[in-house]
Amino acid sequence: MLGEKMTSFGKKLIRRRIVDLSSDDTHFARCLSTLDLVSLGVGSTLGAGVYVLAGEVAKETAGPSIVLCFLVAAFSSVLAGLCYAEFGARVPKAGSAYLYIYVTVGEIWAFIAGWNLILSYVIGTASVARAWSATFDNIIGNHISTFFTSKIPMHLPGVLAEHPDFFALILILLLTVLLAFGVSESALVNKIFTAVNLLVLSFVIIAGFIKGDIKNWQLSEENCVNCSLPDPLDNMKKAFGSGGFFPFGVEGMLTGAATCFYAFVGFDCIATTGEEARNPQRSIPIGIIVSLLICFVAYFGVSASLTLMVPYFLLNKNSPLPEAFKAVGWEPARYAVAVGSLCALSTSLLGSMFPMPRVIHAMAEDGLLFKFLSRIHSGRKTPLIATFVSGFFAAVFALLLDLKDLVDLMSIGTLLAYSLVAVCVLILRYQPRQPNSPKAMEMLELNGNEEERVIMNPAIAAASVQHKETLSLAMLFNPPGDTPTVLSGRIVYVCVVVIAVLITVICVVLTLNVVALRDASVDCVVALVLLLVALLIFIIIIWRQPQSNARLNFKVPFLPLLPIFSAFVNILLMVQLSAGTWARFAICMVVGRCHVVGSAVPTGLSWGSVCADKPPLHISLWKMSCRFCYLLHLWDLEQRGREKCRKSLCHSRKTSAPSWTGPQPRGCCSLRAWGPVLHGPLCHFGTRSSIPSPAATESQSEILRSEQQALS
Repeated sequence: MLGEKMTSFGKKLIRRRIVDLSSDDTHFARCLSTLDLVSLGVGSTLGAGVYVLAGEVAKETAGPSIVLCFLVAAFSSVLAGLCYAEFGARVPKAGSAYLYIYVTVGEIWAFIAGWNLILSYVIGTASVARAWSATFDNIIGNHISTFFTSKIPMHLPGVLAEHPDFFALILILLLTVLLAFGVSESALVNKIFTAVNLLVLSFVIIAGFIKGDIKNWQLSEENCVNCSLPDPLDNMKKAFGSGGFFPFGVEGMLTGAATCFYAFVGFDCIATTGEEARNPQRSIPIGIIVSLLICFVAYFGVSASLTLMVPYFLLNKNSPLPEAFKAVGWEPARYAVAVGSLCALSTSLLGSMFPMPRVIHAMAEDGLLFKFLSRIHSGRKTPLIATFVSGFFAAVFALLLDLKDLVDLMSIGTLLAYSLVAVCVLILRYQPRQPNSPKAMEMLELNGNEEERVIMNPAIAAASVQHKETLSLAMLFNPPGDTPTVLSGRIVYVCVVVIAVLITVICVVLTLNVVALRDASVDCVVALVLLLVALLIFIIIIWRQPQSNARLNFKVPFLPLLPIFSAFVNILLMVQLSAGTWARFAICMVVGRCHVVGSAVPTGLSWGSVCADKPPLHISLWKMSCRFCYLLHLWDLEQRGREKCRKSLCHSRKTSAPSWTGPQPRGCCSLRAWGPVLHGPLCHFGTRSSIPSPAATESQSEILRSEQQALS
């Protein structure tokens, strides 16, 4: 009995959603052009790091080879960007990675990804706001920080900042009002700041190539000895490395590339505009790829000009560009750099805040967060409540908290989303059902050995039953057909799960046994080779399976290698994060799941979100009746079989019941069907309208009868 309950629990956690792509109707305002999306992606990705990161990595890790660091990092980021681009063309809806994962691998992974994305956006917004405040304070002589540190000290190491940052608070609240006012106004402000930032970077690149010297990429030890600087000679030689283009070797270049990878994080905000872009299936893929290319050119150009103007070991890692212009006699250029850095911080802040309410809206609409967060303002066409709630929490974080220890949580959330999206692309391309059905509001649940379609929209007719296939060795390496089947889709699903486990183990081995592998330890080398051979076998099995031939505006090339390599890069970076970061990640996940009251019987929605729309006196009865109806429906499925269950569903739709005039939240269709029989409107889920009219129930019954005949 316990095993059956656990099996049922697991099925609900991995059920998947198919969105309705038959219509472009949306509550949002479709007003964003391709240029708006490109500007949003560039502004979110090309933050203030371009003014600081290049100098830091060049001096301590890579030297002049930093240009190759950005090339490798851009290549890795483009892999993730391609996966997002395909999903943007396939599922042009708000929700970004959360929705992409929901339609492919199920509810529990979607919740994990969505919750972590929200945390990443909140922490990122607060961090960028504090950086904006600190940059502005530094320009005016640190008067703001000095005043608040002396008047309102509150430093608590690891928890509270040294002083409250009211400037960051005001900045976040202003941008929150801007985002709530309208998406077109926000896009206009973003384009202005992004244009100024790109102009400043163009000036930096051109000036660097004019004043630069190619000899700074060909330095020898004599150049280090001849430098008359106050630092001891031993420290200078340590910073110098071995000279040349690779002063710290290829290993240093690869280490720098891992650091530079985070400079390209932010393009995923484009994927949240699926319901606000005029032509999302075309604009989202173009916006993601073009924005990444622009960012790479900017990073490459700035790092090249910086290392050409000043020898890499003489760079000031805190303010490399102003000091570099001072070294070549162009000291007034520091004011242009200051303006550019503030504009970059502004666009980065807007890019962090823009996707946050849209992910919250998508999760709330599916019932995984409180229902009131999904409301769209009828006039402004924005998720008003979600915008203000997320802005409030980000403002409080920026005002009070010490964010240094929380910043790594952004890395986990982003890398986890990238990895899951890559895996989802790999799985979905080999499935017989694609998320582009003409009428679709379905939840797919695994039911024994076959996939049960739990219909939430009764207008969907059942698909014809396919010929039952059997698993064999020939099916793995030489499938009979050229179109995906249920069996081939499941083979790919299992292989992807095994590949994900193997990649994780390989990344752990590479991270924990670097010295042993460098010394060619036999045990480590043999273990790594065996893992790689097993990985290759499962990749070949996936490669041999038939792909879907569904037409899309964009498809990821070179399957299955490209998504697998993208997932490998992301998992490798996640494994290298500290144990403390993973502990904080686990705590955040527990906190996130605690709000789902009644999760012991997962129905795909938060009880809190359901009860928010009900009269207060009915809350307890609502919870009890919903759980009772859900368990009764599961018992009926097991005891009487699917055909009798469908007959009872037809009968239940004919049963009269008083109508409920309040809003009807989305949830489990089985509760929707059984509600009129037992409790009337208290359990009527699945649509936002009241109980259907007799004419509607008659037509639905006819459809279910034809579905029953097809199955028989």
